[in-house]
Amino acid sequence: MKDIFLLILLKFRLIALGGLVFFLFSAFHPFYLSVTELNFDKNEKNIQISCKIFTDDFEKTLRTQYKTEIDLIHPKDKTLAEKQVSEYIQKHLSLKVNARNLPYHFIGFEIEQEAVWCYFETEKTVAPIKLEVSNAILYESLPDQTNIVHATVNGVRKSAKVGFPDKIMNFEFN
Repeated sequence: MKDIFLLILLKFRLIALGGLVFFLFSAFHPFYLSVTELNFDKNEKNIQISCKIFTDDFEKTLRTQYKTEIDLIHPKDKTLAEKQVSEYIQKHLSLKVNARNLPYHFIGFEIEQEAVWCYFETEKTVAPIKLEVSNAILYESLPDQTNIVHATVNGVRKSAKVGFPDKIMNFEFN
């Protein structure tokens, strides 16, 4: 009986030690992630785009890209911050609907805890049957970056993810 108790205690200690090692490793080895939501609005006949990006990673990338200091939480020049956010996303995120490039324009951005939400909308378009998304957000500064896209058309939601160096995601809707 004593041997069984010691064996169980040893297993418990190993599991606890493994959990502690995993916790410490994850605390010092962060993950890099963005989430993009694409929603086809059948009333407006456009696609509404929302990108969620960790603020510190995004600011680091914008500083490198534009060679300027930027603070998205408390911008000294809100117009300049909006211009940099808009330009950056439009260079790194593109959409094709039914094999046709679909331009979009900037609506604004807001801070939510540790993340920045960036908002865009497309020109008028038909409901996508084939939607191709090219997403390379933060790839130039974070090689471990993963980008997730959720696309919703007529109530049907589909999701995909890519990691550096891949950037193309294809969705089909009927």
